[in-house]
Amino acid sequence: MPITELQKQVDVWIKKYGVRYFNELTNMAVLTEEVGEVARIISRKYGEQSFKETDHKDLGEELSDVLFVLLCLANQTDTDLQKAFDKKMQIKTERDSDRHQNNKKLNS
Repeated sequence: MPITELQKQVDVWIKKYGVRYFNELTNMAVLTEEVGEVARIISRKYGEQSFKETDHKDLGEELSDVLFVLLCLANQTDTDLQKAFDKKMQIKTERDSDRHQNNKKLNS
């Protein structure tokens, strides 16, 4: 599904179930919290920490929370994420087309 459609889907959900968007500062705080939850799972699953009984262990669910809030912020700030993402991919491709291929750290 294109990012544009995801933004629309979130907007419809907010208007139907969420009453209204939280303000931008609140959503920024929520985004930070959700990213922290992703970090907790990563640190426990791939790092040296172990899971606690109370830890959520579903990385996909937590990444989806991050995406949802990110889409909310894009909608609130009239940001076309599809357009921005496409532009960023073009920039990265032009800038990094052979950078990583020639990185001895990645190819050893």
